Amino acid sequence: MHEENPIVFVVDDDGSIRESLQNLIQSMGLSVQTFASAPEFLTSQGANVPSCLVLDVELPGLSGLDLQEELAKADIQIPIVFITGHGDIPMTVRALKAGAIEFLTKPFRDEDLLNAVVQAINRSRQIGKSKNKPAEEKSLSENEPGGEVNFSEIVGQSSALRRVFEQIETVASTDSTVLIHGETGTGKELIARAIHNLSLRDSKPFVKLNCAAIPSGLLESEMFGHERGAFTGAISQRVGRFELASRGTMFLDEIGEVPLELQPKLLRVLQEREFERLGSTRTLRTDARLIAATNRDLEAMVAEQKFRSDLYYRLNVFPVRVPTLRERSEDIPLLVRHFVQKFSRQMSKAIETIPRETMTTLVEYQWPGNVRELQNVIERAVIVTKGSVLNVPGDDLRLSNATLIPLAPNAAVNTSAFPKGDSHNMRTILDETERKQILSALDQTNWTVAGPNGAAVRLGMKRSTLQSRMQKLGIRISRTGSLAYYR
Repeated sequence: MHEENPIVFVVDDDGSIRESLQNLIQSMGLSVQTFASAPEFLTSQGANVPSCLVLDVELPGLSGLDLQEELAKADIQIPIVFITGHGDIPMTVRALKAGAIEFLTKPFRDEDLLNAVVQAINRSRQIGKSKNKPAEEKSLSENEPGGEVNFSEIVGQSSALRRVFEQIETVASTDSTVLIHGETGTGKELIARAIHNLSLRDSKPFVKLNCAAIPSGLLESEMFGHERGAFTGAISQRVGRFELASRGTMFLDEIGEVPLELQPKLLRVLQEREFERLGSTRTLRTDARLIAATNRDLEAMVAEQKFRSDLYYRLNVFPVRVPTLRERSEDIPLLVRHFVQKFSRQMSKAIETIPRETMTTLVEYQWPGNVRELQNVIERAVIVTKGSVLNVPGDDLRLSNATLIPLAPNAAVNTSAFPKGDSHNMRTILDETERKQILSALDQTNWTVAGPNGAAVRLGMKRSTLQSRMQKLGIRISRTGSLAYYR
C-alpha cells in the first residue's frame, strides 16, 4: 500500500460519476485511478494496491459486494468505501460486517465521501504498520491464538469472547453504528470503550449516558442540551452529550429505556446528524459515532410497538452480542486471578493462593449477575482474607439467586478424582453431589419445596430456583407427595 503517497482507486460503471469522483478526491491532493468494472480493476492493478477503494455496489458482471468478498478471500486488505444509488439495510449490514469503512447512498455530500476516504487511508496505514511489526511486538491476539486476550479490563481466552474481540477489531476502524446486546453485568461498556480506543477517534471524547438512570422528562435535555428558560429550573444553558461527543464516540447504555416520544429525535441524529437544544430553533450538527447497548430484546419491543422499527434498524447496523459468564465459564479462573491481584494491590494485601475447591465452586456457580457479580464477590473475599490464602465467605457462595447449589462443607468433592480440565467429569460429579443435597433437604422437609419450613429455605435458595434445579437434575414430586428421582 502507498503509505507515504496514498493512491485512491475508483470503480464505477458511470463515466460521469468516475470523472466527478476523480476531480473531488484530487482536490485533496491525492492520486486517483479509475476503472469502469470490477474485472478491469482486477486485471489492471498489477502490483499496485491502493490505500482506499471507492467502489460502486451495482457493477456489471461482478458486483461491488462480490469484489469485496474476492479480495477478502485473497487476503488483500484494502479499506473500501461503498457508494450506491439503491442502498438498503441488509446490503449495508453485509458490507459493513465484511469490513467496509463507509456505505454512502447517492446523492451524498462531498464532505462525507472525503471524510470516509481519509478514514480509509488512515486505516490503510494501520494495516501497513501491523504487517511490518516484528513478531515479538505483536499482541497476544495477533501472535498466540491460544493465549489470554486482554482489551483493557476485558479478560478471557474463551472462543465466545474471542469472537467478540474479532468483531471489535472489524468495526472499530469504521464510523458505523454498533448495537451491543448482553445481560446486565457482562461488560457492555467495556466493549464500547474498546471499540472507541481502537478507532481513529481514540484521542477524542468518549461520552456515555445511561438512559435508564435519567428520568424520562430530563433525558432529552441530557442528550441534546437546553437553553436558559427552556423549562422550569433551566437557569442556564446546558450543552448536551451529543454536542460534547462531537468527533468522538457517544455511548448510549440501556437504549431500550428511551421513551417512544423521544425516539424520533434520536433517529434524526442518526440519519441527519442534526438536532436542536430544548428551547432553541438553531440547528446544530454532530459527527459523533454512536454505540448503543441494551439488555432488552429490542426486536420483541418493536413487535409490541414499544420501540420504533426504523430506529432499531438504524441502531442494529453492526450487532455485537456479549456472552454471559455462564457461556464462557472457562474464563472464570482468569477473571478470579485478575480480580484477586487487582484488589490485593489496592488493599496492600499479599494473597498468593486460591484453594482448588473454592475455584471449582466459583467455576460451577451460574453467575446470574455475570462478571460484575464475580468482581463483587472477589472484592469482598479480599477484604475479609487475613492471610495469604483467599477466603471466600460461605454466604457469598450461597447467594439467594444461585442456580447451582455451592458445595456444603461436609460434601466437598475430591477434585483429584477427575483429570485436570475434564469439564464433563467435573460437572457429573458436582451434579451428583448437588442432587444428593436436594434429595436430603426434601426428605427432611417432608417433600415440601416452598414455605418457611420448605427445602428452598433450608438450602438458601428461591423456590423458583430450586424448582429449576430439580427439573434439570431429574427430581420431581408426585401428586401423592412421594418423591420421584430419575435420570
